[in-house]
Amino acid sequence: MTSSIVSWIWSERFWLPENVSWADLEHPPPGVEYPRAGQVMYAVPLAFGVLLLRLVFERLIAKPCAQILHLQAEVTRPPQSNAVLEKVYASRTSPDEKLLDGLSKQLDWDVRKIQRWFRLRRNQDKPSILKKFCESMWRFTFYLGIFTYAIRYLWVSPWMWNTKECWYNYPFQPLSPGQYNYYVAELAFYWSLMLSQFTDIKRKDFNIMLVHHFATISLITFSYANNMLRAGTLVMCVHDAADIFLEAAKLANYAKCQRLCDTLFIVFSIVFFITRLVIYPFWIVHSVLIESWEIIGPYQSWWLLNGLLLVLQVLHVIWFYLIARIAIKALFKGKVAKDDRSDIESSSEEEADANCRNSKDSKDPGVNGRYK
Repeated sequence: MTSSIVSWIWSERFWLPENVSWADLEHPPPGVEYPRAGQVMYAVPLAFGVLLLRLVFERLIAKPCAQILHLQAEVTRPPQSNAVLEKVYASRTSPDEKLLDGLSKQLDWDVRKIQRWFRLRRNQDKPSILKKFCESMWRFTFYLGIFTYAIRYLWVSPWMWNTKECWYNYPFQPLSPGQYNYYVAELAFYWSLMLSQFTDIKRKDFNIMLVHHFATISLITFSYANNMLRAGTLVMCVHDAADIFLEAAKLANYAKCQRLCDTLFIVFSIVFFITRLVIYPFWIVHSVLIESWEIIGPYQSWWLLNGLLLVLQVLHVIWFYLIARIAIKALFKGKVAKDDRSDIESSSEEEADANCRNSKDSKDPGVNGRYK
C-alpha cells in the first residue's frame, strides 16, 4: 500500500518529460551528479537549526544592537485578574456592544471599565519594539547574506544572461555545490518562516503569507525534484532582492530615523517593482512558460510549476498596489500618513513600522508580507 502511494506521488509520467525516467537521473556519467528528490528532506531538520540560529542571533547580536539604539521592551500595565474576561478574550479580543452589555450585567461592572480591561489586555499582548527590531534584523541579515551569495554564484552562470540555457539538455543538467547550498539554505529558511509564523508577531496578512510560504516551499521542492534548478535559482534571487530594503526600512523606523525609513521604503518600492513586476514576469516566467515549451515541450508537472509561479505573480500585484499607496504618500507628504503596510509583505498587526512616522494622531498598527 505504502509503495503504491509513493509510486503515485513520484510518478515519472507526472514529474519528468517524455522518455525520461528516474533511473536515468540516478545513474549520471562519472564525475556528474544530478539532484535527487530525497535530498530536499535535509532542509526540514535544518529548519529547526535555522530557528535555533535565529534565537542565538537575536540574543547575542540583534538585542545588543537595539540597546545601543536605546530600544527597550516596553513595560505594560496588566489588567485586573478576571477569569470570565480572560475566557472571552481567548475567542474575541474586541467584543461588540451586545457582548459588553452582557458582561456588564454578569460582572456588575461598568461598560467603560470592561472596555478598558480589554484595551489593557490587548496592550499586554502587543509585541514590543525590541522584539520587532530583533525579528527584522534577523531577516535583514539573512536576505542580505543569501542574496550576496546568489549574485556571486549566478554572475558566472550562463543562464543568468541567457535564460534559454535553463532548458538546453534538460533534465540532464549537473548539480553544482553552489546550487545545492543555495537551495537547501532557502528551503530551510522558508520552512523556519512557516513554523515561526504561528509564534511570531501576529500579522494581518497571516493567510496571504501562509499561501506565499506554501507556494514558495512547493516551488523550491518541486523544481529541485525535477532538476529545474537553473530557473529556480533565478526565481529565488529575484525575490530576495526587495526584502533587504523592506527589512532595512523597518529597522530605521524602529530606530526613529523617519527620513531614512521613508527613503528606504521608496527604494524598496522601486526594487520591488523592477524585480517582481518586470524581471520576474517578463524574464523568468516568460522563460519557464515560452522558452521551455519551445525547447523541451510541456509535461504534467510543467503545468503545476507554472501555476505556482503565476500564483506568486498575483500576490506580487496585490502587494505592489498596497506598497505604491504608501510610497506615494511618503514622496508627496514626507511621511506615511496612514498605515497600509499591515496588509503587505512582512507586515504585522498594530506594527509601528508601517507608519514610518511619529504623528500623535496616528494609528499604531504594524512583508513578509513579509512579503512575502
